Amino acid sequence: MTEETKRRISTDLTGQIALVTGAARGLGRAIAVSLAQSGAKVACVDVNAESLAETVATIAATGAAAKAMACDVTDGDRVAEVVKQVAEDWGGLHILINNAGITRDNVVMRMKDDQWDAVIAINLRGTFLFTRAAAKPMMKARRGRIINIASVSGLMGNPGQANYSASKAGVIGLTRTVAKELAGRNVTVNAVAPGFIATEMTAALGEEILEAVRKQIPLGRLGDPQDVADAVLFLASEAAGFITGQVLTVDGGLTA
Repeated sequence: MTEETKRRISTDLTGQIALVTGAARGLGRAIAVSLAQSGAKVACVDVNAESLAETVATIAATGAAAKAMACDVTDGDRVAEVVKQVAEDWGGLHILINNAGITRDNVVMRMKDDQWDAVIAINLRGTFLFTRAAAKPMMKARRGRIINIASVSGLMGNPGQANYSASKAGVIGLTRTVAKELAGRNVTVNAVAPGFIATEMTAALGEEILEAVRKQIPLGRLGDPQDVADAVLFLASEAAGFITGQVLTVDGGLTA
């Protein structure tokens, strides 16, 4: 067993049905693959059909089950349809990962209405819509895990990201409220707040900015998508059955 394998979490999700939004690339892909490797059947949701097919192919290559489902997370009717289809095709829905998100950075004085609206719609409205839809089969089964991908930007703010920070702070507030609403039906709701993770989104910041960021992180590096996926796996597992309404920060000590 390699050191890389030793440091990764292992959990058995055999028989569990999971749905991951924003699964076409980055964090969403890493999370979807990790859930599948742990035994779950995974519905992979995104608007990017081509990249989504790559995620499903990656999962299929491991012998696990996955399906691609095109969906605009801001479309309430389509969201309800996707959740219903997954539950009917696979016999339920046990794990929901609300990961879909975008950035449209600008300082607040220059931020356009459409930049604000797009980020709030996808990051916050999308999380609400899927949470509302998934709560129904989970409450009926009296078992579920909802895990929302927030951000340290929602905890401490970040210049140039008023829209993104507001959306992620909203996700945290939504998480804590829904956790209280669904606890009586044995459905846990938690958030993972990544710091700076090495994805296409952070690569767009440029190497000069990223080097400055690394100097602020006590562990001295950007996170890897797998670091976030491991946190999600833990919260999705039976080991996290008494944890709800919490925010697990995965940031290398940035907000410590």
